[in-house]
Amino acid sequence: MGAAGGRRRAWLGMLLVGVALAVLPFLVGKGLGNSWVRVLDFALLYVMLALGLNIVVGFAGLLDLGYIAFYAVGAYLYALLASPHFGIHWPAWAILPLGALVAGMFGVLLGAPVLRLRGDYLAIVTLGFGEIIRIFLNNLNAPVNITNGPQGISQIDPVGAADVSLAKPLEAFGITFLPLHLHYYLFLLLALLVIFVSIRLEDSRIGRAWVAIREDEIAAKACGINTRNVKLLAFAMGATFGGVAGGLFAGFQEFVSPESFGLMESIMVLCMVVLGGMGHIPGVILGSLLLAILPEALRHGAVPLQQAAFGRVLLDPETLRMLLFGLALIGVMLYRPAGLWPEARRKRELARPSPQPAARGRG
Repeated sequence: MGAAGGRRRAWLGMLLVGVALAVLPFLVGKGLGNSWVRVLDFALLYVMLALGLNIVVGFAGLLDLGYIAFYAVGAYLYALLASPHFGIHWPAWAILPLGALVAGMFGVLLGAPVLRLRGDYLAIVTLGFGEIIRIFLNNLNAPVNITNGPQGISQIDPVGAADVSLAKPLEAFGITFLPLHLHYYLFLLLALLVIFVSIRLEDSRIGRAWVAIREDEIAAKACGINTRNVKLLAFAMGATFGGVAGGLFAGFQEFVSPESFGLMESIMVLCMVVLGGMGHIPGVILGSLLLAILPEALRHGAVPLQQAAFGRVLLDPETLRMLLFGLALIGVMLYRPAGLWPEARRKRELARPSPQPAARGRG
């Protein structure tokens, strides 16, 4: 009876969460405006990106500062295959899986030369890879115009299927779904799929192999784990999630340019993983939502707060937003080094007191 009651409560909780997620864009749009529904859409994209990076950084323990390059690969592939730039207009359902595949191949290309590197050296190489991709996108406009250079690619086809386009309002069940609402539901569906895949990977033999490499690579190799292939798989799987998110971003914005894929974006996604709790999927989701939504809240609230407190605006909203954002991250790293919602094992490791050296007596 107790087990049945527990299952019933679990299903009821899932149903309530599903209903809340379904009505959330309407409640946010009604109370705060449609600009905040757009923030929710981007927050879901960041959830996908952070979960992809969590495979590399959180599960496998490989510090990657160039992860945004895979996001760029997915976005530009969608832009090139669904825009007037080359006169190609493939459907989104064909481009998104192809973007995941191509991004995964780029992940293997990045991972293969850096298999022997760890820590700071790996971070420097991956940072360079991310910047190389951005510079290529910025300069591949001569002699053959492939990426249109700094101007970017515009008039990208929106995500859709058959005669349904997410760029147009949709009437269903007597309710008008705006394009922002339609994108929210698509992003939510794919984010839930990414969460499901991440959970299955974490509980699989591959996931345990990643954790073994993270904890002690030499011991993992001694146990018979093929560390080369497992590392490459981590890079490929993480890049796949980034490629899908990039294609969705291009279809949502209907415009891409190299400026959207700079180093700061990579650092932002890494901060989401670290802030929430590396290797812990619920923590990574929490970190993604916080760092996607709170900076926008600070941006919108900076001016009214300063006017109420001082009678005038002392600091530019963007400057104040980044200042408070940085201070908050420093505070979290000082007082919650494992993240806001860390893995239970990681939390126990950090809470364990370090052994004190034995006192040496005087002769």
